[in-house]
Amino acid sequence: MKSVGAYEARTHLGRILEQVERGETVVITKHGREIAKVIPADQRPSDPEDVIAALRAARKGVRRGRDSIREMIDEGRH
Repeated sequence: MKSVGAYEARTHLGRILEQVERGETVVITKHGREIAKVIPADQRPSDPEDVIAALRAARKGVRRGRDSIREMIDEGRH
């Protein structure tokens, strides 16, 4: 799996799409943090359990301000 920065993804989108068309997955990062994955259309997860697992993995460690999402949920804030 190849990883590229957001700036490179913007400036070389055509090249990245060619790689994806060949079956590769490209991860786009911003400041070293994974923000997106470009995958071939025929490799999309269709099983809802796979989608839920991917969402849980993506949100791991995500913080909003100084409080984590879990802390806000525990406090009853929205």
